[in-house]
Amino acid sequence: MSALSCRRPCAFARRRAVSSCFRLVLQLALALGLTLATAPAVQARAEVYRVSGDPGGPVETRVALVEQLRASHARVEIVGGCWSACTMFLSLPNVCVARSARLGFHGPSSGIPGIGLAPERFDYYSRLMAAYYPEPLRSWFLAEGRHITVGFTRLRGAQLIRMGIRECG
Repeated sequence: MSALSCRRPCAFARRRAVSSCFRLVLQLALALGLTLATAPAVQARAEVYRVSGDPGGPVETRVALVEQLRASHARVEIVGGCWSACTMFLSLPNVCVARSARLGFHGPSSGIPGIGLAPERFDYYSRLMAAYYPEPLRSWFLAEGRHITVGFTRLRGAQLIRMGIRECG
């Protein structure tokens, strides 16, 4: 067995273990109302989560957090920068956006600059993300937003409010 074939399963197992540990710590912190240094964009205060300066991250991680917030019926206020997977918060029934909030949308990527996803994975992740957007944002994302693979399309909270997202008051 070559050294390369031995390292891959080990590295995969370590990543999985770290990912599982991170999820457990994040869930515990959210249950206790704490803010983690590794997740500075989500701050808990009495069932209200204020989002600002959130760079996004892996879609799977965000799906877990969004579903946890949905189950807790927490109110989510997007008041500042919310990029990439962070925009999936828009699916929550108790979400609102500040007029001055800035949200960045782009299509799914491999995470490695210059290397795209295979077409079937691109379509899968595009549709997964779109499922977390209300209409008409979902239709726009599938038609246009997901094809942005370099940089972001930036939308202000005011634009999203005009699309039907509730304004924070």
